Amino acid sequence: MARYTGADCKLCRREKTKLFLKGKKCESAKCPIEIRPYPPGEHGRGRPKESEYQLQLREKQKTRRIYGVLEKQFHNYYEEANRKTGKTGENLLQILESRLDNVVYRAGFAESRDAARQQVRHGHILVNGKKVDIPSYRVREHDIVEVREKSRNLLPYEVARATAGDKTYPAWLGVVPDALRVLVHQLPVRQQIDTQVQEQLIVELYSK
Repeated sequence: MARYTGADCKLCRREKTKLFLKGKKCESAKCPIEIRPYPPGEHGRGRPKESEYQLQLREKQKTRRIYGVLEKQFHNYYEEANRKTGKTGENLLQILESRLDNVVYRAGFAESRDAARQQVRHGHILVNGKKVDIPSYRVREHDIVEVREKSRNLLPYEVARATAGDKTYPAWLGVVPDALRVLVHQLPVRQQIDTQVQEQLIVELYSK
């Protein structure tokens, strides 16, 4: 399975904003973007003002990097969102949010989407009682996502239970931290998605 294997912190610097790809490190003073808040590379500090196209491209790149999706899959998600009724940009974000790795992350079982993706791949996550090891699996309304019983004593899940009181969970998910279980109340609407992206710029980019 293809995936990005480079330095995550370079992605944040390139987008000139925190993408929260490294969990707690992103919230500390050690975060590279706090030290070097400009794009990586020899000419990172002296980049000219971006054109309209560049702004749209950067928004698309930022969004797919936040969710850990490669280019071809992201484009397929856009095409699917465009075929649905409603606003294409909001449909796209709903598709990205409904990925299993994102649900595991939103539920607080992992500190980052990368860590959540690894948990799913290693078979620690059940959906409606059955093991699902595909991070891109899409949850549906009323699905139950939980950590399998044999994995619940692993360190990441002990940390998740211990820190549950410090977290805020999305309204579209019903999280039971002690049981390491999540009920998908509904698929999210735009107001319930706190990802800081301008999805309309992505629609404008692909509409050209």
